[in-house]
Amino acid sequence: MKLYSTNNHKNIVELKQAVMQSLADDKGLYMPIALPKMDATFFNNLENYSFSEIAYEVSKHLFGDYIPAVKLRSICEEAINFKAPVVQLTEDISTLELFHGPSLAFKDFGARYMAQLMAYFNENETGKLTILVATSGDTGGAVAAGFLNTPGIEVIILYPSGRVSDLQEKQLTTLGHNIHAVEIEGSFDDCQAIVKEAFLDKDLNQKFNLSSANSINIARLIPQSFYYFEAMKQLPKDKNHVFCVPSGNFGNLTAGLLAKRMGLPIHKFIAATNMNHVFPDYLKSGIYNPKKSVATISNAMDVGSPSNFTRIQALFENDHKAVKDEIVGYYYDDESTKAGLKALYDLTGYIADPHGAIGYLAAKEYLISNNDNKHVTFLETAHPSKFIDTVQPIINKEIKIPERLANLKNLEKYSVIMSTRFLDFKEFMMSRD
Repeated sequence: MKLYSTNNHKNIVELKQAVMQSLADDKGLYMPIALPKMDATFFNNLENYSFSEIAYEVSKHLFGDYIPAVKLRSICEEAINFKAPVVQLTEDISTLELFHGPSLAFKDFGARYMAQLMAYFNENETGKLTILVATSGDTGGAVAAGFLNTPGIEVIILYPSGRVSDLQEKQLTTLGHNIHAVEIEGSFDDCQAIVKEAFLDKDLNQKFNLSSANSINIARLIPQSFYYFEAMKQLPKDKNHVFCVPSGNFGNLTAGLLAKRMGLPIHKFIAATNMNHVFPDYLKSGIYNPKKSVATISNAMDVGSPSNFTRIQALFENDHKAVKDEIVGYYYDDESTKAGLKALYDLTGYIADPHGAIGYLAAKEYLISNNDNKHVTFLETAHPSKFIDTVQPIINKEIKIPERLANLKNLEKYSVIMSTRFLDFKEFMMSRD
């Protein structure tokens, strides 16, 4: 498998370099040179494949013989070993539950697959691999769980102070061992900017073998495409299927676009955001204008400069009309999110998290004018208990916290508090062994 940089299509690398390097040296993001369609017989027989078998078939289609079949199957079986069920809520709306993994968030798919892939690429290396990751909430917990005690790999997680939920924070600050948390006194965009600058800093790259576990890394996007195939396996075949994706950094939506390019019969995508609505604004105007992010109750989407916008542009060859034809955008403020969460619960008894509530609102809005044989599936990206202080008062019902999350509640938090200045982070890193 060969990949190119979005900043220079002649900058071509093999899969291992793209995964281990994360960001191209010209600051571009890696994208597959080709996304050939999978055989029609695969799609016609999806129901005969287990989830891990789907992951293997898609991976094999992309990688070819780059990774031995036995090893690739093992990677998929180790990483994709939990379910992603579709739950039908109304006649026209379903949800795809992506919170059944170790950290109770959709990031588990990408983090676990990436951990397995990186461990395979790193097994014959003598040096230590240092993974830098910025998180707006769920990425950090998933990466921490996915890479915990992985030999030869340490993880440093940057997160915005006071902008993640208490349980999200515990997931990334209490594990210890090879997992280290840095609490940045700023926004997710500040965390992301520090990580990107670190990859371009000569001193840090001379001292450390750096990689990223954010969705700038193609190894995060590939496994996120798997659950679109798994969802289609469970959905009725006689409908035009629309996927509604609560979106922040747009890795999740980009992964769906990859699945569609490989032949998955997805009719359209909905990009559903909170008040950080840079992408819906772009769809409307054709102008991309990144802004400083604002804090909301759907904090994992508090992103004002989504990294994967450049990948979406690459897929559509910078054609705004083509993007607009395939993706619809809606956004909602916190009050609307709360109202949507309660309306969904009152109507169906289903408890969503704030991100899922935004997905539900966008699904409803889309169907008002697009209900001709359409079925919308919105992605439920995190377990509602991770946002218990927000969700519980809205629905006036006690939410049970899963044991693996509840066990973290009384653990001691360990983090290093830091400013948004890159030089402070560089000094911290250079002082490490």
